[in-house]
Amino acid sequence: MDSSERMEDSGSLRHYYETTNVGDQPVSLSSGYQSSQDLSEQFYDPYAELQSRLGELQLELEEGEITEKGYKKRRALLMAAYGQSAEHSSTSLMQGSDDDILKHYEKLSQDLPVDFNFVSDTHRSAGSDDVPPEQGYVKHGPVDSMYLSEDGEPSSYSLSSGFPADPRANGTRHPSSTYECLKNELQLPLEPREISEADFDPHNGNIPMTKFDNLASILRHRGRNIPKLSAILTLDSMGKEVSAMTWDKLASRAEKVAQVIRDKSGLYRGDRVALLYRDHEVIDFVVALLGCFLAGVVAVPINTVTKFKDLNYILNYTQSHLALSTDANLKAFHREFTAQGQSWPRGVEWWKTNDFGSYHPPSKKSEPPALQVPDLAYIEYSRAPTGEFRGVVMSHKTVMHQMSCLSSILSSKDKERRRSSGAGPATRDGGMLMGPATKYQTVISYLDPRQSIGMILGVLLTIYSGNTTVWIPQSTLAVPGLYANIISRFKPSIILGDYPGLKQVAYNYQSFPLATRNFSKKQPVDFSSIRWCLIDCLTVDTEFHEILADRWLRPLGNKMSGDVIAPMLTLSEHGGMVISMRDWLGGQESLGCRLLEPFADEESMGPSDLSELLLDKKALSTNNVRILSTSPPRGGFLDENIKNTIRVGSFGYPLPDATLAIVDPETCTLVPELIVGEIWVDSPCLSGGFWGLGRETETIFHARCWGHDGTLEMEFLRTGLLGYIYAGKVYILGLYEDRLRQRKGWEEQENPSITGSDIVYTNRHYRYHYTAHLVQTIMQTIPRVFDSSAFDIFVNDEHLPVVLLESPLAIKTPETPNASLQEPDNEALEDMARKCMKKLREVHNVRVYCVLITAPNTLPRTTRNGRSEIGTMLCRKEFETGSLPSVHVNFRVDRTVMNIPTNQNAEEDGGIWSVASSRFREEMLIHEDKQYSGVDERDVVMDDRTGTILSNFKSIVDILQWRVICQPEELSYCTIDSKSRESKGMSWKKFDAKIAAVASMLVNKAGLHDGDNVVLIYTHGEDFIHAVQACLCLGIVAIPLSPLDTNRLNEDVPALLHVIEDYKVKAILVNTETDHAMKGKLISQHLKQSAQVARVAIPPTYNTMKPGKVSGGCKDLKFTMKSDWTSPGRVALVWVYWNADQRRTAVQIGHDTILEMCKIQKETCQMTSSKPIIGCVRSSSGVGFLHTCLMGIYVGASTYLISPVDFAANPHLFFLSLSRYKVKDTYATQQMLEHAMTIPSLKGYNLHETRNLMIAFDGRPATELFGKVRLHFASCGLDGTAINSIYSHVLNPMITTRSYMCIEPVELKFDVRELRRGFIAIASPDSGPFTLTVQDSGMVPVSTHVAIVHPETRRLCHISEYGEIWVSSNANAHGFYGSRDTFEAERFNASTTDGDPGLRYVRTGDLGFLRTVTRPVGPGGSMVEIQVLFVLGAIGDTFEVAGLNHFPIDIEATVERSHRSIFSGGSAIFHAGGLIVLVVEVSRKQFLASLVPVIVNAILNEHQIIVDVIAFVASGNFPRSRLREKQRGKILASWVTRKLKTISEFTISSEFDGVFSIENS
Repeated sequence: MDSSERMEDSGSLRHYYETTNVGDQPVSLSSGYQSSQDLSEQFYDPYAELQSRLGELQLELEEGEITEKGYKKRRALLMAAYGQSAEHSSTSLMQGSDDDILKHYEKLSQDLPVDFNFVSDTHRSAGSDDVPPEQGYVKHGPVDSMYLSEDGEPSSYSLSSGFPADPRANGTRHPSSTYECLKNELQLPLEPREISEADFDPHNGNIPMTKFDNLASILRHRGRNIPKLSAILTLDSMGKEVSAMTWDKLASRAEKVAQVIRDKSGLYRGDRVALLYRDHEVIDFVVALLGCFLAGVVAVPINTVTKFKDLNYILNYTQSHLALSTDANLKAFHREFTAQGQSWPRGVEWWKTNDFGSYHPPSKKSEPPALQVPDLAYIEYSRAPTGEFRGVVMSHKTVMHQMSCLSSILSSKDKERRRSSGAGPATRDGGMLMGPATKYQTVISYLDPRQSIGMILGVLLTIYSGNTTVWIPQSTLAVPGLYANIISRFKPSIILGDYPGLKQVAYNYQSFPLATRNFSKKQPVDFSSIRWCLIDCLTVDTEFHEILADRWLRPLGNKMSGDVIAPMLTLSEHGGMVISMRDWLGGQESLGCRLLEPFADEESMGPSDLSELLLDKKALSTNNVRILSTSPPRGGFLDENIKNTIRVGSFGYPLPDATLAIVDPETCTLVPELIVGEIWVDSPCLSGGFWGLGRETETIFHARCWGHDGTLEMEFLRTGLLGYIYAGKVYILGLYEDRLRQRKGWEEQENPSITGSDIVYTNRHYRYHYTAHLVQTIMQTIPRVFDSSAFDIFVNDEHLPVVLLESPLAIKTPETPNASLQEPDNEALEDMARKCMKKLREVHNVRVYCVLITAPNTLPRTTRNGRSEIGTMLCRKEFETGSLPSVHVNFRVDRTVMNIPTNQNAEEDGGIWSVASSRFREEMLIHEDKQYSGVDERDVVMDDRTGTILSNFKSIVDILQWRVICQPEELSYCTIDSKSRESKGMSWKKFDAKIAAVASMLVNKAGLHDGDNVVLIYTHGEDFIHAVQACLCLGIVAIPLSPLDTNRLNEDVPALLHVIEDYKVKAILVNTETDHAMKGKLISQHLKQSAQVARVAIPPTYNTMKPGKVSGGCKDLKFTMKSDWTSPGRVALVWVYWNADQRRTAVQIGHDTILEMCKIQKETCQMTSSKPIIGCVRSSSGVGFLHTCLMGIYVGASTYLISPVDFAANPHLFFLSLSRYKVKDTYATQQMLEHAMTIPSLKGYNLHETRNLMIAFDGRPATELFGKVRLHFASCGLDGTAINSIYSHVLNPMITTRSYMCIEPVELKFDVRELRRGFIAIASPDSGPFTLTVQDSGMVPVSTHVAIVHPETRRLCHISEYGEIWVSSNANAHGFYGSRDTFEAERFNASTTDGDPGLRYVRTGDLGFLRTVTRPVGPGGSMVEIQVLFVLGAIGDTFEVAGLNHFPIDIEATVERSHRSIFSGGSAIFHAGGLIVLVVEVSRKQFLASLVPVIVNAILNEHQIIVDVIAFVASGNFPRSRLREKQRGKILASWVTRKLKTISEFTISSEFDGVFSIENS
């Protein structure tokens, strides 16, 4: 493609490209390309140049001008610049023929980009020291920065949240760098420049400043030689002089402070002294600081402390036992500490330096005390970006280096003018440079003089140079014309400020020019004295420079306004030192880099001018610097013609004595030229590290980077600034933490060439943006925005941009003084957020993920130069913790979240159980075995005492009658009261008599017959057992129910009425306690009214507590079982289960099933008649019913009863009974144990006899419960292997159990990403948040078979996938009582399509899998394989998103972990109307908008789904059951019907464009 074709492709930027000449050949600047013939012709020139320079270098060595070591070093640098290593010396390259050399450079050119414009005399990234000054500038075309890596990717880096690499960790081996293929193009560090002239005292040109070692000696010198000149003046907010200090007075007061410290403090040389002064107490602060220097102690200025704990931290960490302050300041501190309820820090003595007075020597001729200056001068504390305090140590030597450099820079302009006018410096014999006494300078500053650059230039440099500093408070800038009046009055040569302050005065002048010009009739405005306008900043605002120079400085009398403005790049977090600013020192030829002239026909920019570059914005977003112009057009960067470009200004050259490098912050490798990297700098002017933070000091202040051939033999300070170098000048784009990264859109990744601007090779994955650029766009284009910030968050392996806006629209104001707060206008806030997203997408191609809006001045801020500004890292920290006071949140997830997983194999609406997904898993796991358990059949069960075969009995009633005959006087049941006392126990004979009495009452009084249904409502006790056994022996169907809860009658009464109506209940059996409760006014009225409404006839109630006396037992009264009552299918008992939503499940139990359940319990748990049984909770169904009513009879053991009410009052009662009666097997619930663990364990009982504490779970076991129980009861002797979970289902009370496995729970971590697709995969160590920890539910008990079956195809599942749990056992329930549904009938008679056709299963409706593990439980510790069941959850609770299966309990656990304001168990997620809805119970009511991103990010990060709606409810409005379980069904129903009492609802993603949020009062 020729140059004309490339000009046509340049698009809207074509008018920036011109044509210039390189040599005699015209070159198109739109591309920078040359023909291959022209390029080949120029390849010979570098060889000739290289040969010439090597010859000159050899001549210098032979003539003795350089040493052999210097020759080798300079020769290596020269060879590296021309693409050669040191080995390619005269033996390889210089001895070759011209053709060989031409071939070498032709081969070298093949590794370069096709549009690389070769420059013959400077083909290097960092020039050698012997480049002649006249060859420092070359003409060239536009600079194309696209250096490519081996794989064709650009040489741009990607930052991560992890800690950057340290090259020293890997020795000297070079890492696999992004720039490996072009390592010869790595940009070498800029070398220091030499200062040609010595630094002299401005007040006496015959005194070199090298005479002084520290500022303390200079202070004494100033006090003696210029005693009556003003040193420091302070003005008030109205511009009036408040205090002034001459040099002799300053020195005298400082000497007095030093004398008191030396004589009265007891401190040693180098001890730390804290300085606490307000910003207006400038003179007192300076006196104290200099007094510390004179006394030989280390000053610790404490300025930004607002909390007592921060002050205490600094005092303790620096071991400061003396604090200097003023009387007024100490009183203010005392008031603040009292208000905060704090006392004064201990071990610290407080002195008031304003009472010390001046120093009076013993005699006029006596010399002041000798200085004993330690290494350190002061420790400056500042906040890190994340908010932590860090102290930077500054030595006296470092301070003197700083002052020397700054003094040289500030005097370089005048010296340059003298040189240009021919007036050179005077000389003296001996060759030492001297200069005439120069006039001292006046400095006006409003920056904080207690820290950073404000102290360096306003205090330290004042001492060093003998300047006069005029300090004014920042409030003076708000008065139009006052700042200009102060400048005109004091005639400063230097004004020190920052952008916010200067913008305020400049814009005030634009708005009200006469207010400035007519401020004072006596003092006309005159800025002619200003030589330097120093601006402390991190990035250069080129547009404001135009306003400042042309519309403020020049109109007000400064004719050299362009040369006056000097932005300073300072390190406020590392002591505030300047590392780059404009100067007139020269010496840029020794920097070792290419010094380039501007484009043709553009304005010439000198080396000391503030250079500006026009960059391609899209290229910059890939970390590549593509320069379009070195003289950008004036106007905003949002101008329509240059909307794809950005203006970046330079600070100037680095500090004269600094070595500066651009380094990839991830790999710690030097980057190629014109690639964005981190600024690393090394200089004697920089601090040596942090106080007391060795690791951080080593990482930040002594960093090492990789070069061409390993690590560079120098150490750098990592500034955290991102930028680049062009022509030796430093350009900063922003802070490390202020840069955003975002994955490119799919269209950009698939077609990289669409990025435009002639850039074909771009980063195929990410774009990078800077907070300052985004904020500038927002502030210029979005109305009513007070301030803003932006950052990215790393969620779900993506960097997502977040924007924070402060706006007056977010202020909650009352309509009247006494009215409540008026909520913000959500529509206006919504519109603002949408406009922000749209504008950032148009201008910067940033797809904003989230926008939060807060009231003005509410975002966290940091202090810089005494002025607060939004702290980006603090904002991100509070954003991630949900602490921002945001009132509105807006998401746009459809354009930002790019990696939501989907199931590619799932059919539409089919999910993981679809045909396609099932076939895919079948093919993947075809070689794996099927999942089913073995069966340990126990057809014969014998009584351990008599050897009688219990399996021959037909019912539990028969076994009871046999016990009455065999052991009539032995204890059968006994009740333990609340004081752990035994009641009068019942023998088997008496027990039988009690049953007979109740049976007689039911027959004779109640008139009940076999087959009748009766409801049993009893408190836990013997009466309940009598009634159950009476019903069994009479053939009456017993339906046990729990007593009615007076606090939940709205649930319990309808449930009771439905049971009565559905099952045609003939009677209600009660004991005295429940009878009195049901006849009470509260329950009786509620029951009567509800029955009338439901039209249900309440059957009669019978109190069986006192049934009347009968003679004999059941056999005597002929209450015996009939044969047909024990036939299969005959209902003997009905267990009614209620889930958390009060939904009923009633299962019918026959006599054969009862015996099978008891058999499995006895054989699996190895229960014997010698070990008693305890019945306590859940006695109306399940394992609790078995242990309370049946197992004692079946085993022949005594049963002790403990009331659940007594247990709730005293949990120790249960465990004392276990210890006293040496109970081996017992039953408990999770809620029961959690309640017990709220009370400290009681000493005095031992549980070592308890070998099997069964904890029933109807689903997935709680993984944290085992560890808590083991730890809590460890002191009681409860062995960890005795804590066993059982899988208890409504259709079978013990499907699996961990009883007597003799191992702790098997805990496996699975990859949830595979789990969603139906696979079981063990998580790898790097799975991060994508892991799910599940504990096993044990092994199958005797006479039980479990299979894992596909719920749709009914095929056995393979190993490594999960399916529905099917159970084959005679202990299964026969069916749902009263149900005629054929589908439910099939559930109890299921069979697999590929298994044993003779097996009949019950489908549990739960998902899980079987897994075989190996444990050392065999003889002698041998390994044994154990097959255990893992339960995941119910099928009905899962929901599918994008064809992937999700378990709500896992998502809810994530939500409840995400923030402390969310209650445990206080979240519910469900599908409703095609939306994923999340209801959250929170403890706070304000600023809920800030919680939304926390929840959304947590779910997105761990589960890769986006919730559509989040609804917040207050504490108490989240529906829960009596056991504090969440009622999912009720939550769903109330939300759908809009009856849920929500505080706020937020819509995150929906069919609507954008996001809608509602916050109710």
